[in-house]
Amino acid sequence: MLFKRSILDGIAAGRVALAFRRWKRPAVKVGGTLRTPVGILKFDHVEQIVCAAITERDAKLAGFDTVQALIRELGPEDERALYRIAFVRIGDDPRLALRGKRHLAASAIAELRQRLSRFDAAAAKPWTVRTLKVIAASPAVRAADLAKRLQLDKDKFKINVRKLKDLGLTESLEVGYRLSPRGKAFLEQTERRR
Repeated sequence: MLFKRSILDGIAAGRVALAFRRWKRPAVKVGGTLRTPVGILKFDHVEQIVCAAITERDAKLAGFDTVQALIRELGPEDERALYRIAFVRIGDDPRLALRGKRHLAASAIAELRQRLSRFDAAAAKPWTVRTLKVIAASPAVRAADLAKRLQLDKDKFKINVRKLKDLGLTESLEVGYRLSPRGKAFLEQTERRR
């Protein structure tokens, strides 16, 4: 479930607590969580509704000035059902604090090497350090272009980068990625060992 930057800003400010999505079946469930750039969201309520049931209050809580603006954003009706999703921000993304660590203890580096080795062992060919190097050399470059450099399909590349992001090594930008301070420190240590 993705949110536009303006909606994310509203979530961070505490103004946005609803979302509306057209889905064939719900993509989130009550009690589930979602990591976003502005923190962890917990889903409190997911219900199927019709457009006529959306109120002005709902539109405001979803980050829109009017019901009509919200409905325009949803696009034309189709075979998918409309869902109203209520959520609450429950805290910061723990990866944020992890990413900011510029000094890594030997134990942290060893743990990262072990995790990346497992990722590499499960793949057809090692990809972790190569991907970090490509991102380091090309921050803010589109995922499709980076994937091409690594001779990967874009979706596979994005899955790989998400694994690195979960370890606090990369950060998503409006376009592309960059290494986090932790990612830079790890890559420097890895390069020194060679």
